Amino acid sequence: MFRGPGHEGFQIPKGTIEPDETPREAAYREAIEESGLAAFEGVEHLVTDVWTRRESPPKRYVRHFYHASVHEPRDSWTHVVTGTGEERGSTFEFSWLDLPTDASFALDLDDYLYTLPIQSGGETATGAAAD
Repeated sequence: MFRGPGHEGFQIPKGTIEPDETPREAAYREAIEESGLAAFEGVEHLVTDVWTRRESPPKRYVRHFYHASVHEPRDSWTHVVTGTGEERGSTFEFSWLDLPTDASFALDLDDYLYTLPIQSGGETATGAAAD
């Protein structure tokens, strides 16, 4: 998870699906651009939902959540966002989060944290991404 400009609370890598991408491909791309991590194992689709950001005028998003195992020895790191989106050049401060948690996430991005496996011993970090 990370803290970045523009939102209160923690976030996970997320973004818009490009016209030529599948949701899974977009999740990979967004995770790489926003975190700098590029080696993912066992990527699985968790859920797709429709999230309402506001009722009037209506603004709704179709969200696809994925989970992947990541072998990353750092407990925390800073990454400058790559890619072509509006967040390009922003600095995100990442760290791993022990589950379960009471941490507050922006944009209801924690809606499905309860579905993630709880790991101990720090051998394998788990990450999530949304589109």
